[in-house]
Amino acid sequence: MDPDVRLHDHVALAEIELYSELLTAVAGADRRLTYEEIDLVLGVRAPVPEQARRCVCGPAAEPNRAG
Repeated sequence: MDPDVRLHDHVALAEIELYSELLTAVAGADRRLTYEEIDLVLGVRAPVPEQARRCVCGPAAEPNRAG
């Protein structure tokens, strides 16, 4: 066996790439990243439009009151 054979661990290389993307995002931020922002950088979830985020995360609507 040739001692100069280079082994490639594709999983490890993918993890290193994700880690470098996260470090790049952190370096470019002026504050701590939220979990949602970290997920977006890592490609865990798709971006949620701002209006949809307000509807889901906003205060609960008051129940309808019969008059």
